[in-house]
Amino acid sequence: MEPFILLRSNAVPLVQDNIDTDQIIPARFLARPRDDDHGINFFRDLRFDAAGNEIPEFPLNRPTWRDARIILGGRNFACGSSRENAVWALHGWGARAVIAPSFGDIFAINAVKNGVLPIILPAEAVSALIAASIAEPEAEIAIDLPAQTVTAPDGTVHRFEIDPFAKRSLLDGLDELAFTMTHEDDIAAFARRFGRDNF
Repeated sequence: MEPFILLRSNAVPLVQDNIDTDQIIPARFLARPRDDDHGINFFRDLRFDAAGNEIPEFPLNRPTWRDARIILGGRNFACGSSRENAVWALHGWGARAVIAPSFGDIFAINAVKNGVLPIILPAEAVSALIAASIAEPEAEIAIDLPAQTVTAPDGTVHRFEIDPFAKRSLLDGLDELAFTMTHEDDIAAFARRFGRDNF
């Protein structure tokens, strides 16, 4: 997992409330293995028409936002079923952070496990960031994870909260398994203490 320290990027606004995980990645793609390119199916049915052509007005298809690494979402972003594939799709498309007034709980947990930072800010702060992004699509937002701040294009600084373990995992670029393996020597010592070489 790529460590998350400081991210500077423009941000794509997806302002609808209650965007669910079936919109983020439709159920028909869930059987694909994790190492496939899930990014192509990120918002598949909203990004493409039935013939597979891009829908130009959908924000992710706009040239100025095509390389954005930050998503600005509405309330209850990524609610619905608990598919981790939704985060795989978001990350595969290129996003590293989502800023919204609230998230589906399971999505927020899965996001951290896959190197994506979910940031909760007050609705008025998110609305201001969305307005700035629409007015100037190439304007950058800065996310400083060590300081737990989001700096808007106009210099306004918003502080966000994050669970300490989630913060450490993102800063170090470690998922739960990789974090566990940082204690490999302790695990081996515990096994030897009880006369077992393997667990």
